[in-house]
Amino acid sequence: MAFKVEQALHMVGGAGETSYATNSRIQEKAIYRTKPILETAIAELYGKLLPERMVVVDLGCSSGPNTFLVVSEVLGIVGDLRRRLEQKPPEIQFFLNDLPGNDFNNVFRSLERYEKMMEEEKGDLLVPHYVVGAPGSFYGRLFPCNTVHFFHSSYSLMWLSQVPQGLESEQGVPLNKGNIYIAENSPPQVVKAYQEQHRRDFSTFLKSRYVELSIGGGMVLTFLGRKSEHPASGELSYLYGLLAEALNAMVSQGIISEDKVDTFNLPFYGASMQEVKAVIHDEGVFDLEQAQTFESNWDPFDDTDDDDNVFDNVPNGKNVAKSIRAVFESLIAHHFGDAILDELFSRYAEKVARHLLIEKTTYTVLVIALKKKA
Repeated sequence: MAFKVEQALHMVGGAGETSYATNSRIQEKAIYRTKPILETAIAELYGKLLPERMVVVDLGCSSGPNTFLVVSEVLGIVGDLRRRLEQKPPEIQFFLNDLPGNDFNNVFRSLERYEKMMEEEKGDLLVPHYVVGAPGSFYGRLFPCNTVHFFHSSYSLMWLSQVPQGLESEQGVPLNKGNIYIAENSPPQVVKAYQEQHRRDFSTFLKSRYVELSIGGGMVLTFLGRKSEHPASGELSYLYGLLAEALNAMVSQGIISEDKVDTFNLPFYGASMQEVKAVIHDEGVFDLEQAQTFESNWDPFDDTDDDDNVFDNVPNGKNVAKSIRAVFESLIAHHFGDAILDELFSRYAEKVARHLLIEKTTYTVLVIALKKKA
């Protein structure tokens, strides 16, 4: 059965060993990697509008150091621009958006510390700014009409608003048995259900942001995707296929029931750039200013560009498992209960380690910059 993702999804809160704050380096690397695109988008917007007040929204902010990294980057870009253009410092209102289950308490407990760091780092370049939370799903309206200048989102738009409908037969039999995402043996109905859910969600997202953006406003969106044409051939299918293998091994040992696995499907879709562009074109309300892809190693701490060698696959496997657990733990616990978590991700780390010994694998990351059409 489909359920609303906002009912269960949140990154692991706090700052412990399994927390998102501790295991979000792959997202941090993406923010730094996409900084030139962010700079171009903010520079064009600020240079044309020269606003006295700006509203900037980070969609899917989560909790931890990356939350304020985006704030810091925008403040640095605007501070440098206003000095070069000899403009009065604008006031910037930041809205940090995520689902209601996000650890907003941790975010705002950390705010004072990050404010002091930004004051020391930017000095006279620091422009007046205000930071508030905005809980809610971005698959719908969040702000009044024409009030936002700029939206940023990193590693959030691959989430679907719900588990796709149509993953069961008319008799209620699960169609994606033994899988938790699109796999090579998933029937065409499963692939179609995921693709249609993604199209509906991304279309709703674009419609909502178009209404909320002011004239001249824009967005920079970064999310996991795939290079291949067919969804089952993407790197994400391999990654989540290994997690399905770990779950099925626990089924064979009687730790969890087969029915539990057969009815668990991730509300997640790694789109191709062609699919993303098609929805943007069909909606017709945004100009696509930039569209880029890059690769990022599965292991967040592997910064090498070598395609063939993984030198220490066991720690690599553990790093991958920790990063996946920080993201998916809430959904898995919602469906299976939290008693299996340690055992599941220990098994998963071993499977990832064996995979990386054979083949070093990367994520495909999509980045797009959009501007609201007049």
